[in-house]
Amino acid sequence: MARIYVEGWSPEYGSPLDPDDVLAPSEGSVDVGVELPDRADWAPLEGRDDGATPIAFVDGVRRIDARLTLDDPVEGPVPGLCGTFAVGATIWDRAAVRAHVTAVRVERWAVLAGGRGETMPPVALEPGYATTACASSDPDDLVRELHTRMRRAEGVVASTLAAEGFVVADGPLNDLTPHPTVGYVKSHRVTYLDAQERAVIPQLAPGQRTPLFTIWDYKRYSWYLRLAVVRGGHSWSGIVRCEAPGGLPLEEVRAIADRTAAVLPLVASQEHLDPRAPQNLVPIAALEKELRHRMGDPRLVGRALREAVMAEAS
Repeated sequence: MARIYVEGWSPEYGSPLDPDDVLAPSEGSVDVGVELPDRADWAPLEGRDDGATPIAFVDGVRRIDARLTLDDPVEGPVPGLCGTFAVGATIWDRAAVRAHVTAVRVERWAVLAGGRGETMPPVALEPGYATTACASSDPDDLVRELHTRMRRAEGVVASTLAAEGFVVADGPLNDLTPHPTVGYVKSHRVTYLDAQERAVIPQLAPGQRTPLFTIWDYKRYSWYLRLAVVRGGHSWSGIVRCEAPGGLPLEEVRAIADRTAAVLPLVASQEHLDPRAPQNLVPIAALEKELRHRMGDPRLVGRALREAVMAEAS
């Protein structure tokens, strides 16, 4: 019989294992022999810290500021939303033993369903709301439109900073330009490995990684690593998956994978400080706090929205 565990993450953040479709088989073609051609050689590999600095941690946060309804006398009510997102990076200068937030970018968007052409009235905020149309009327698709725009903005920040140093981008990679950028995936919805290779993951100790595998349909390398041993956790607790662009040379990706396995456990969060420990890395948590501050107080934003709409109506 399988044991039951209580996840360490605070429930409002979901689960590191998808509750609806836990570890569904991957739809992409996966090659587990890219680093170790003999499947019998698959075993935990030790990470190696090559001293790379600076390291940029890129992330974004979003917020739904208000739900909208466009009252069309012919078509009837049309849904929409107003949302804000902010993206940026924490730069960790390991040589100087310091970190700072940079490259912050805030955008506000009004998303209207049904391909509408209306625009938001001017709102007393900086920046104001740009308007975009979504073909779907599904409220979830409106949120996805905002989320997609945030991910694209994160990709721009990551690509810019990759020219200056090593980048860890929170979430799957959006830009597959062959830069030294790692996509850092905290939760698991798909299994990319067969049972033989998947059995290596529970064996990982902090600072170790799996051998590389490729997901060629999505043009990327990938590997798993363990950040920490979680008290009372199951065999996948503290496990994250990383990605690198498929256009990078294999030896460079191997060095990057070794680096992540050795360095990321150093900045893993702790349970008493972060509700998504250990996966929510300390530099990313600090960045998220600053980005939420830059988005503005949600109550003031909501008031400015209502005043703008009332002013136009009058």
